[in-house]
Amino acid sequence: IANLALAIDHKKVSRFNISRSDVWDGAVRGFRCSSYSEKSEIFVKFTDDAGSLEEGLDTGGPRQEFLTLLMDHLRNRPIFDGPQERRYLVYNPTAVREDEYYLAGKMIAVSVIHGGPAPHFLSKDLVNHIIGKPSFSATVEDVKDEDIGRALHQVQEAESEESLQNLILQNSTMFQTAGCFRPVKACEKHTLVEEYLKWYIIDRNHIAIQRFKDGPASLEFLASVQKHAGVLAPLLCYSAKALTAAEIERLFIPGFSTKGSNRWQRETKVIGFWADFLLECECEGIGTDPRGCVSHLGHPAGFCV
Repeated sequence: IANLALAIDHKKVSRFNISRSDVWDGAVRGFRCSSYSEKSEIFVKFTDDAGSLEEGLDTGGPRQEFLTLLMDHLRNRPIFDGPQERRYLVYNPTAVREDEYYLAGKMIAVSVIHGGPAPHFLSKDLVNHIIGKPSFSATVEDVKDEDIGRALHQVQEAESEESLQNLILQNSTMFQTAGCFRPVKACEKHTLVEEYLKWYIIDRNHIAIQRFKDGPASLEFLASVQKHAGVLAPLLCYSAKALTAAEIERLFIPGFSTKGSNRWQRETKVIGFWADFLLECECEGIGTDPRGCVSHLGHPAGFCV
């Protein structure tokens, strides 16, 4: 990533005027602006903050906040489907007309290379397909369509070849569309389901996936992911990790009274106590209460994990 970031020209800026109430609209306008260049420094001004553009000098904080909000919003765009922690691309005619797949790919590459967060929500099957790996491990739980999911579950759970054939016939249109309609033996039912899932997640969305890949190509990000898959591919996929005290502390921005006042002095002391408490929660002996929240020395939870 550091090597890719060397291409950024810090003497030039691409400006983004962002409203937190509609991050997507501001991001799209910024990325589609004729003056935008992915190799220019990103300069962000939140329009719901006080001050003029010149006064709101972006020293990294606004840019980081914008890219974080953008990745969070991108996860729920209608170009994606599947569980929240493993999203895959789906064909959407409106998104195709607006070239949103290309834009999404570019946004992800720009966020990573410009020091923002990685998405951490893409399906491993999607990422493997993009980087040219044949691995595929999707399950029926990845299908959000209730009717299709129910049919696939029934096929998997069929107890006899007769019931299996009946289920395949009942859902013949579904399997014919995927090109996998055929008589199968009981020992082949899981193979049939896997073939359908691969069509459902990858093959039917080929146009969308190809355009998505074009987004990061100009920044050499896609080529780097393909070349260094072991290092960069995990950035695109979900990975569970424990929260740290520092990460929890960064989630809160305290609002202080006038600097130097008695109230301000008390408030700064409270912030110190809060930081100490978070550090103690990382020490040994931390338990979890029935709600899944961290409890320390028998006291109510300070934060949830």
